[in-house]
Amino acid sequence: MRNNRIIISILILQLLTGCSRVTHNTDLENSIQTIVKDKNKSQVNIDSLANFEWDKGYLFPPYTAEESMEKKMGVNFKDRSNINSRDDIYLLVFLNNEKVVQYVEMYRNQSDFSIEKEYITPSKALIKIKRN
Repeated sequence: MRNNRIIISILILQLLTGCSRVTHNTDLENSIQTIVKDKNKSQVNIDSLANFEWDKGYLFPPYTAEESMEKKMGVNFKDRSNINSRDDIYLLVFLNNEKVVQYVEMYRNQSDFSIEKEYITPSKALIKIKRN
């Protein structure tokens, strides 16, 4: 009986913590990469590709420290991409209601990326592609 309670407690804990996990969105990542590979494209409209709820997206360049990301976004964030030691990606982090919900690793592939303001929103979700 005691073992059943322990197992049930563990399962409930996993369920509760699983609900708050940040998703590495590889589907969106692949869609962005397809657009970047097209040399005729100079921008990516993220809102037309994202199939989840978000209200802000922050773009971080290579070598950005986790502390800098947290300060800019105003929320805690555990960077699983290790962008602070990488020069091959940009990191696009999505928030919804002041919580990080998803992120995308944007591979440079001889390109750099930029946005016009501090962050993008669904109504202004363009990321510019600069070819090297």
